[in-house]
Amino acid sequence: MTDTFKPAPETIAAAHGVAHDSSFGAVAPPLYLSSTYAFEGYERAGRYDYGRSGNPNRDMLGDALAALEGGAGAVVTATGMAAIDLVLGLFGPDDLIVAPHDCYGGTYRLLAARAAKRQFRLRFVDQADAVALDRALAEAPALVLIETPSNPLMRVVDIAAIATRAHAAGAKVAVDNTFLSPAVQRPLALGADYVVHSTTKFLNGHSDVIGGAVIAADAGEVERLRGWANVVGVTGSPFDAWLTLRGLRTLFARMERQQRNAGLVAAWLEAHPAVSAVHYPGLASHPGHAIARAQQQGFGAMMSFDLAGGAPAAARLVEAITVFTLAESLGGVESLIAHPATMTHADMGAEARRVAGIGDGLLRLSIGLENPDDLIAGLEQGFAALV
Repeated sequence: MTDTFKPAPETIAAAHGVAHDSSFGAVAPPLYLSSTYAFEGYERAGRYDYGRSGNPNRDMLGDALAALEGGAGAVVTATGMAAIDLVLGLFGPDDLIVAPHDCYGGTYRLLAARAAKRQFRLRFVDQADAVALDRALAEAPALVLIETPSNPLMRVVDIAAIATRAHAAGAKVAVDNTFLSPAVQRPLALGADYVVHSTTKFLNGHSDVIGGAVIAADAGEVERLRGWANVVGVTGSPFDAWLTLRGLRTLFARMERQQRNAGLVAAWLEAHPAVSAVHYPGLASHPGHAIARAQQQGFGAMMSFDLAGGAPAAARLVEAITVFTLAESLGGVESLIAHPATMTHADMGAEARRVAGIGDGLLRLSIGLENPDDLIAGLEQGFAALV
């Protein structure tokens, strides 16, 4: 290979860090658990000095994620919420942050809690509403946070269009790309300044790690993030980074199969008489289908649907469903079902959920690697309880 060789994203995911061990020639990257590192001498630190500020496993994962997202660098954090909070920490009390009104419940809770402490000013906005977004941008925000597709309603917004308008207003743009991963969507190429991930989800893919990451387009912003991460101590553990890189190896293969399964499940749900709406951008009936097709390389493996019978129907279905597991989180090889109103978005409060459109009959699915016929059979068991 020459110095000009540029590997494809699939190759980066599968091979980044392979056979780079200079000590023993290990093919799999070694795990570096040391909390501290020896100095070469007085005032002569090596590349690493203390585990909070630097670790080879974190750096290897961060470099892989930056390459996949097309960024200048990355900071690997202990959780997905720590990744969002790391970005928020760059802003001050006079800064306005514009966030989606229908974002993940944990993000909503974090934003509201930080704003209540007057660490920044906050506006929740329906970013698909051009007039509402223009009003917010007229207030000269410092940051526009985007979540597309949204959690749990799978609403899609045009990243490039919003980034252009936000930059014209003087704002930075951060995109939560957790639901799709760089295998399906690359927000930096669409104009975003930061990409945020809960690496717990599709990037790791095995429901056995908690972690997060922030990737920045600009090298100077990467250094700002790294400095602040060291100050507040939100960096992730070496073992979690090692496991996440291991999971990343199969990201593209997993996403290909999971997306195919999701399309089959969504089509089945759309035809079911007990379902009043299916929220999946891969369906031609989805309002954001055209935007998703333009800015994504697929439609992801997440979806939600509304039951005509509301909360009582949702309770009966989740008690009877098979194959799917009732649990929070998403993006693993196994299929999960969640009831956002009582689980992931409970802390938003009933009024905020009403404004966002998150009803008591809404159920969210994370589609895994099982046989699609089995997934549909499991759903049929759940729907049978509604008769």
